[in-house]
Amino acid sequence: MIYVADTHALVWFLERNPRLPEQIRSVLRSAEAAIVIPTICLAELVHLSRRGRIRANLPRLREELLTVGNCRIYPLDDAVVELLPEGLDIHDAIVVATAILCGRMMGQPVRLLTCDKVIAESGLVQTLW
Repeated sequence: MIYVADTHALVWFLERNPRLPEQIRSVLRSAEAAIVIPTICLAELVHLSRRGRIRANLPRLREELLTVGNCRIYPLDDAVVELLPEGLDIHDAIVVATAILCGRMMGQPVRLLTCDKVIAESGLVQTLW
């Protein structure tokens, strides 16, 4: 199973927020789960950190998630842009398109770790929260 992490899930995980469901925390800690982080989520983390809205930051993300072999960053490339769905804001569309593309490329089911109701209700990808 491939899990694509949305910004919200990453922030709550890094900040050890007790409101993060244990199921999501377990996935992000699991050595068996293939974790994909869209670059837009990294950009959002940096932006929110610089504005003082969150304590989580990119160096901490790299330390806690990206040093393990099962976590990778997927870039915003032409393949993602071609799959951008209509009806979502641009950030959400990029995350969803990344999830769709990763599933196609790797030939495995994908779940998007998000609490975003618009994404969940869109039916474009399976979500977990």
